Amino acid sequence: MEALHKILAMYGINNADILPMQIGYRNQNYPIRYKNINLNLIIYKNEPGILMRIKNANKVADSLANDLPVRRTYDPRIVSIQSGTVTKYCSLYYYLPGKTIAWEAYTMEHIKTLGGMLSTLHHKLQGLNINTLPKIDSELRHVVTRMSGYFNDKGVETALNSKLSIRIVSKRLDEFNAILDLCSVLPGQQALHMDFVRGNILFDGTTITGILDFEKTAFGHPMYDVARTLAFLLIDCKYKSEAQVRKYFLQSGYNKRGYMKLELLKINGKQVLEELLNIFLVHDFYKFLRHNPYESLESNEHFVRTRTFLLERGLITAH
Repeated sequence: MEALHKILAMYGINNADILPMQIGYRNQNYPIRYKNINLNLIIYKNEPGILMRIKNANKVADSLANDLPVRRTYDPRIVSIQSGTVTKYCSLYYYLPGKTIAWEAYTMEHIKTLGGMLSTLHHKLQGLNINTLPKIDSELRHVVTRMSGYFNDKGVETALNSKLSIRIVSKRLDEFNAILDLCSVLPGQQALHMDFVRGNILFDGTTITGILDFEKTAFGHPMYDVARTLAFLLIDCKYKSEAQVRKYFLQSGYNKRGYMKLELLKINGKQVLEELLNIFLVHDFYKFLRHNPYESLESNEHFVRTRTFLLERGLITAH
Protein backbone atom coordinates (compact mmCIF):
# COMPACT_ATOMS: atom_id res chain seq x y z
CA MET A 1 0.00 0.00 0.00
CA GLU A 2 2.88 2.36 0.78
CA ALA A 3 4.22 1.88 -2.73
CA LEU A 4 0.84 2.83 -4.20
CA HIS A 5 0.73 6.02 -2.13
CA LYS A 6 4.20 6.87 -3.43
CA ILE A 7 2.98 6.43 -7.01
CA LEU A 8 -0.02 8.67 -6.34
CA ALA A 9 2.25 11.27 -4.78
CA MET A 10 4.07 11.48 -8.11
CA TYR A 11 0.74 12.68 -9.52
CA GLY A 12 0.39 15.20 -6.70
CA ILE A 13 -2.22 13.11 -4.90
CA ASN A 14 -1.90 12.62 -1.15
CA ASN A 15 -4.22 11.15 1.47
CA ALA A 16 -6.29 9.28 -1.09
CA ASP A 17 -8.31 6.17 -0.28
CA ILE A 18 -6.97 3.17 -2.19
CA LEU A 19 -9.56 0.43 -2.61
CA PRO A 20 -8.71 -3.27 -3.11
CA MET A 21 -7.25 -4.24 -6.47
CA GLN A 22 -9.91 -5.27 -8.98
CA ILE A 23 -9.76 -8.94 -9.91
CA GLY A 24 -9.98 -10.30 -13.43
CA TYR A 25 -7.78 -7.84 -15.30
CA ARG A 26 -4.44 -8.58 -16.96
CA ASN A 27 -3.03 -5.37 -15.45
CA GLN A 28 -3.21 -4.25 -11.81
CA ASN A 29 -6.24 -1.98 -11.39
CA TYR A 30 -6.81 0.03 -8.19
CA PRO A 31 -9.90 2.20 -7.65
CA ILE A 32 -8.92 5.46 -5.96
CA ARG A 33 -11.12 7.87 -4.03
CA TYR A 34 -9.69 11.40 -3.91
CA LYS A 35 -11.58 14.59 -2.95
CA ASN A 36 -14.91 13.11 -4.05
CA ILE A 37 -13.40 12.05 -7.38
CA ASN A 38 -13.26 8.41 -8.43
CA LEU A 39 -10.04 7.49 -10.17
CA ASN A 40 -8.40 4.34 -11.46
CA LEU A 41 -4.68 3.66 -11.12
CA ILE A 42 -3.38 1.04 -13.56
CA ILE A 43 0.00 -0.63 -13.24
CA TYR A 44 0.64 -2.27 -16.60
CA LYS A 45 2.17 -5.65 -17.21
CA ASN A 46 5.72 -5.61 -18.47
CA GLU A 47 5.40 -6.49 -22.14
CA PRO A 48 7.46 -5.60 -25.25
CA GLY A 49 6.50 -2.16 -26.52
CA ILE A 50 4.07 -1.51 -23.67
CA LEU A 51 5.17 2.11 -23.11
CA MET A 52 4.35 3.12 -26.67
CA ARG A 53 1.06 1.22 -26.46
CA ILE A 54 0.10 3.15 -23.32
CA LYS A 55 1.01 6.44 -24.99
CA ASN A 56 -1.02 5.59 -28.07
CA ALA A 57 -3.96 4.36 -26.00
CA ASN A 58 -4.05 7.53 -23.92
CA LYS A 59 -3.81 9.80 -26.95
CA VAL A 60 -6.64 8.03 -28.76
CA ALA A 61 -8.92 7.78 -25.73
CA ASP A 62 -8.34 11.39 -24.64
CA SER A 63 -9.18 12.57 -28.16
CA LEU A 64 -12.62 10.95 -27.77
CA ALA A 65 -13.33 12.01 -24.18
CA ASN A 66 -15.59 14.96 -25.00
CA ASP A 67 -17.91 12.83 -27.14
CA LEU A 68 -17.84 9.24 -25.88
CA PRO A 69 -17.68 7.44 -22.51
CA VAL A 70 -14.05 6.41 -22.84
CA ARG A 71 -11.59 5.97 -20.00
CA ARG A 72 -9.55 9.18 -20.16
CA THR A 73 -6.48 10.21 -18.27
CA TYR A 74 -6.68 12.21 -15.05
CA ASP A 75 -3.08 13.21 -15.60
CA PRO A 76 -1.30 12.67 -18.94
CA ARG A 77 1.97 11.66 -17.31
CA ILE A 78 3.03 8.01 -17.39
CA VAL A 79 4.97 7.09 -14.26
CA SER A 80 7.70 4.43 -14.36
CA ILE A 81 8.47 2.28 -11.33
CA GLN A 82 11.19 -0.27 -10.73
CA SER A 83 10.18 -3.76 -9.62
CA GLY A 84 13.43 -5.66 -9.13
CA THR A 85 15.12 -5.56 -12.53
CA VAL A 86 11.84 -4.87 -14.33
CA THR A 87 10.51 -1.42 -15.19
CA LYS A 88 6.73 -1.09 -15.04
CA TYR A 89 4.54 1.81 -16.09
CA CYS A 90 1.54 3.39 -14.41
CA SER A 91 -1.20 5.69 -15.64
CA LEU A 92 -3.99 7.43 -13.75
CA TYR A 93 -7.50 7.64 -15.17
CA TYR A 94 -10.94 8.84 -14.27
CA TYR A 95 -13.05 5.93 -13.07
CA LEU A 96 -16.01 4.93 -15.24
CA PRO A 97 -19.31 3.62 -13.85
CA GLY A 98 -21.05 0.48 -15.00
CA LYS A 99 -20.03 -3.15 -15.22
CA THR A 100 -19.07 -5.79 -17.73
CA ILE A 101 -21.62 -8.49 -18.45
CA ALA A 102 -21.16 -12.05 -19.66
CA TRP A 103 -21.52 -12.63 -23.39
CA GLU A 104 -24.29 -15.14 -22.78
CA ALA A 105 -26.22 -12.39 -20.98
CA TYR A 106 -26.11 -10.08 -24.01
CA THR A 107 -29.65 -9.43 -25.20
CA MET A 108 -30.68 -8.29 -28.64
CA GLU A 109 -30.56 -4.71 -27.34
CA HIS A 110 -27.04 -5.12 -25.94
CA ILE A 111 -25.77 -6.40 -29.30
CA LYS A 112 -27.46 -3.57 -31.23
CA THR A 113 -26.05 -1.01 -28.80
CA LEU A 114 -22.57 -2.52 -29.18
CA GLY A 115 -22.75 -2.26 -32.97
CA GLY A 116 -24.03 1.30 -32.84
CA MET A 117 -21.28 2.37 -30.44
CA LEU A 118 -18.53 0.82 -32.58
CA SER A 119 -19.91 2.67 -35.61
CA THR A 120 -19.97 5.95 -33.68
CA LEU A 121 -16.46 5.29 -32.38
CA HIS A 122 -15.18 4.81 -35.92
CA HIS A 123 -16.87 8.02 -37.02
CA LYS A 124 -15.25 10.00 -34.20
CA LEU A 125 -11.82 8.53 -34.96
CA GLN A 126 -11.86 9.59 -38.60
CA GLY A 127 -9.16 12.13 -39.25
CA LEU A 128 -7.27 11.47 -36.02
CA ASN A 129 -3.62 11.57 -36.97
CA ILE A 130 -1.26 9.73 -34.61
CA ASN A 131 1.76 8.58 -36.58
CA THR A 132 2.96 6.16 -33.88
CA LEU A 133 -0.04 3.86 -34.25
CA PRO A 134 0.98 0.42 -35.54
CA LYS A 135 -0.61 -0.77 -38.76
CA ILE A 136 -3.02 -3.58 -38.03
CA ASP A 137 -2.23 -5.45 -41.25
CA SER A 138 1.46 -5.56 -40.27
CA GLU A 139 0.63 -6.79 -36.77
CA LEU A 140 -1.61 -9.51 -38.17
CA ARG A 141 1.10 -10.64 -40.57
CA HIS A 142 3.26 -11.41 -37.54
CA VAL A 143 0.33 -13.31 -36.04
CA VAL A 144 -0.10 -15.33 -39.23
CA THR A 145 3.62 -16.13 -39.28
CA ARG A 146 3.47 -17.45 -35.70
CA MET A 147 0.36 -19.50 -36.43
CA SER A 148 1.87 -20.96 -39.60
CA GLY A 149 5.00 -22.00 -37.74
CA TYR A 150 2.92 -23.68 -35.06
CA PHE A 151 0.49 -25.52 -37.32
CA ASN A 152 3.23 -26.64 -39.73
CA ASP A 153 5.21 -28.22 -36.90
CA LYS A 154 5.12 -31.99 -37.41
CA GLY A 155 4.75 -32.67 -33.71
CA VAL A 156 1.78 -30.32 -33.48
CA GLU A 157 0.23 -31.79 -36.59
CA THR A 158 0.53 -35.31 -35.15
CA ALA A 159 -0.86 -34.28 -31.76
CA LEU A 160 -3.84 -32.46 -33.27
CA ASN A 161 -4.65 -35.51 -35.35
CA SER A 162 -4.24 -38.08 -32.56
CA LYS A 163 -5.72 -36.13 -29.64
CA LEU A 164 -8.34 -33.89 -31.26
CA SER A 165 -8.87 -35.60 -34.62
CA ILE A 166 -8.48 -32.36 -36.55
CA ARG A 167 -6.14 -30.90 -39.11
CA ILE A 168 -5.64 -27.30 -40.18
CA VAL A 169 -6.18 -26.57 -43.87
CA SER A 170 -2.75 -25.14 -44.67
CA LYS A 171 -3.71 -23.45 -47.92
CA ARG A 172 -6.28 -21.36 -46.07
CA LEU A 173 -3.51 -20.06 -43.79
CA ASP A 174 -1.47 -19.20 -46.88
CA GLU A 175 -4.37 -17.05 -48.11
CA PHE A 176 -4.36 -14.85 -44.99
CA ASN A 177 -1.34 -12.75 -45.98
CA ALA A 178 -2.82 -12.16 -49.42
CA ILE A 179 -6.03 -10.72 -47.95
CA LEU A 180 -4.00 -8.57 -45.53
CA ASP A 181 -2.00 -7.18 -48.45
CA LEU A 182 -5.20 -6.25 -50.25
CA CYS A 183 -6.82 -4.73 -47.15
CA SER A 184 -3.76 -2.57 -46.47
CA VAL A 185 -4.53 -0.41 -49.51
CA LEU A 186 -8.29 -0.08 -49.08
CA PRO A 187 -9.49 3.53 -48.84
CA GLY A 188 -10.81 4.75 -45.49
CA GLN A 189 -7.87 3.73 -43.27
CA GLN A 190 -8.05 5.25 -39.78
CA ALA A 191 -7.43 4.73 -36.06
CA LEU A 192 -9.19 1.66 -34.61
CA HIS A 193 -9.82 0.22 -31.13
CA MET A 194 -9.03 -3.45 -31.97
CA ASP A 195 -10.15 -4.82 -28.60
CA PHE A 196 -13.81 -3.82 -28.59
CA VAL A 197 -14.96 -6.89 -26.69
CA ARG A 198 -16.90 -7.84 -23.57
CA GLY A 199 -14.24 -7.16 -20.95
CA ASN A 200 -13.67 -3.64 -22.27
CA ILE A 201 -17.29 -2.49 -22.45
CA LEU A 202 -19.18 -1.29 -19.37
CA PHE A 203 -22.97 -1.25 -19.27
CA ASP A 204 -25.65 0.21 -17.05
CA GLY A 205 -28.69 -1.74 -18.17
CA THR A 206 -28.42 -1.59 -21.95
CA THR A 207 -26.57 1.74 -22.02
CA ILE A 208 -22.82 1.72 -22.59
CA THR A 209 -21.17 3.74 -19.81
CA GLY A 210 -17.55 2.93 -20.50
CA ILE A 211 -15.13 1.94 -23.26
CA LEU A 212 -11.83 0.73 -21.83
CA ASP A 213 -8.38 -0.47 -22.84
CA PHE A 214 -7.18 1.15 -26.04
CA GLU A 215 -3.79 -0.57 -25.70
CA LYS A 216 -4.34 -2.52 -28.94
CA THR A 217 -5.33 0.57 -30.89
CA ALA A 218 -3.97 0.48 -34.43
CA PHE A 219 -4.35 1.97 -37.89
CA GLY A 220 -6.32 0.23 -40.62
CA HIS A 221 -9.70 -0.23 -42.26
CA PRO A 222 -12.73 -0.25 -39.89
CA MET A 223 -13.58 -3.73 -41.17
CA TYR A 224 -10.80 -5.12 -38.95
CA ASP A 225 -12.50 -3.80 -35.82
CA VAL A 226 -15.89 -5.09 -36.95
CA ALA A 227 -14.50 -8.56 -37.69
CA ARG A 228 -12.69 -8.74 -34.35
CA THR A 229 -15.82 -7.96 -32.34
CA LEU A 230 -18.02 -10.16 -34.51
CA ALA A 231 -15.68 -13.12 -33.95
CA PHE A 232 -16.28 -12.89 -30.20
CA LEU A 233 -20.02 -12.37 -30.56
CA LEU A 234 -20.51 -15.37 -32.82
CA ILE A 235 -18.65 -17.71 -30.48
CA ASP A 236 -19.78 -16.43 -27.11
CA CYS A 237 -23.39 -15.30 -27.57
CA LYS A 238 -24.49 -18.91 -27.42
CA TYR A 239 -28.20 -18.18 -27.00
CA LYS A 240 -28.37 -16.27 -30.28
CA SER A 241 -28.13 -17.81 -33.73
CA GLU A 242 -25.42 -16.67 -36.13
CA ALA A 243 -28.06 -14.96 -38.27
CA GLN A 244 -29.43 -13.08 -35.26
CA VAL A 245 -26.01 -11.92 -34.09
CA ARG A 246 -25.10 -10.66 -37.57
CA LYS A 247 -28.42 -8.86 -37.99
CA TYR A 248 -28.38 -7.19 -34.55
CA PHE A 249 -24.70 -6.21 -34.59
CA LEU A 250 -24.14 -5.29 -38.24
CA GLN A 251 -27.47 -4.11 -39.58
CA SER A 252 -29.59 -2.94 -36.66
CA GLY A 253 -26.56 -1.76 -34.69
CA TYR A 254 -23.60 -0.62 -36.75
CA ASN A 255 -25.51 0.58 -39.82
CA LYS A 256 -28.61 2.05 -38.17
CA ARG A 257 -27.50 3.32 -34.75
CA GLY A 258 -24.12 4.83 -35.56
CA TYR A 259 -22.72 7.33 -38.04
CA MET A 260 -20.91 4.85 -40.28
CA LYS A 261 -22.24 2.35 -42.79
CA LEU A 262 -20.58 -1.01 -43.25
CA GLU A 263 -19.89 -1.70 -46.91
CA LEU A 264 -19.46 -5.44 -47.46
CA LEU A 265 -16.51 -5.16 -49.80
CA LYS A 266 -15.37 -7.93 -52.11
CA ILE A 267 -11.78 -8.44 -53.22
CA ASN A 268 -11.01 -11.03 -55.89
CA GLY A 269 -14.51 -12.41 -55.36
CA LYS A 270 -14.09 -12.84 -51.60
CA GLN A 271 -15.97 -11.00 -48.88
CA VAL A 272 -13.43 -8.95 -46.93
CA LEU A 273 -15.37 -9.21 -43.68
CA GLU A 274 -15.55 -13.00 -43.88
CA GLU A 275 -11.85 -13.36 -44.68
CA LEU A 276 -10.84 -11.15 -41.74
CA LEU A 277 -13.29 -13.04 -39.53
CA ASN A 278 -11.49 -16.25 -40.51
CA ILE A 279 -8.15 -14.81 -39.38
CA PHE A 280 -9.50 -13.85 -35.96
CA LEU A 281 -11.32 -17.15 -35.46
CA VAL A 282 -8.20 -19.16 -36.31
CA HIS A 283 -6.11 -16.94 -34.04
CA ASP A 284 -8.48 -17.56 -31.12
CA PHE A 285 -8.33 -21.30 -31.87
CA TYR A 286 -4.54 -21.14 -31.96
CA LYS A 287 -4.47 -19.42 -28.54
CA PHE A 288 -6.68 -22.16 -27.07
CA LEU A 289 -4.22 -24.76 -28.34
CA ARG A 290 -1.10 -22.91 -27.21
CA HIS A 291 -2.27 -22.23 -23.65
CA ASN A 292 -4.21 -25.37 -22.68
CA PRO A 293 -3.48 -29.10 -22.57
CA TYR A 294 -5.15 -30.66 -25.59
CA GLU A 295 -6.82 -33.24 -23.34
CA SER A 296 -8.74 -30.51 -21.48
CA LEU A 297 -10.15 -28.72 -24.49
CA GLU A 298 -13.20 -30.91 -25.07
CA SER A 299 -14.64 -29.56 -21.80
CA ASN A 300 -14.07 -25.94 -22.88
CA GLU A 301 -17.31 -24.72 -24.41
CA HIS A 302 -15.69 -21.76 -26.15
CA PHE A 303 -13.09 -24.00 -27.77
CA VAL A 304 -15.76 -26.44 -28.96
CA ARG A 305 -17.87 -23.64 -30.45
CA THR A 306 -14.81 -22.16 -32.16
CA ARG A 307 -13.92 -25.56 -33.61
CA THR A 308 -17.46 -25.97 -34.93
CA PHE A 309 -17.28 -22.61 -36.70
CA LEU A 310 -13.89 -23.44 -38.24
CA LEU A 311 -15.15 -26.81 -39.45
CA GLU A 312 -18.19 -25.17 -41.03
CA ARG A 313 -16.00 -22.55 -42.71
CA GLY A 314 -13.54 -25.13 -44.08
CA LEU A 315 -10.55 -23.86 -42.10
CA ILE A 316 -10.01 -27.18 -40.32
CA THR A 317 -11.01 -30.71 -41.21
CA ALA A 318 -12.03 -33.58 -38.92
CA HIS A 319 -10.53 -37.08 -39.10
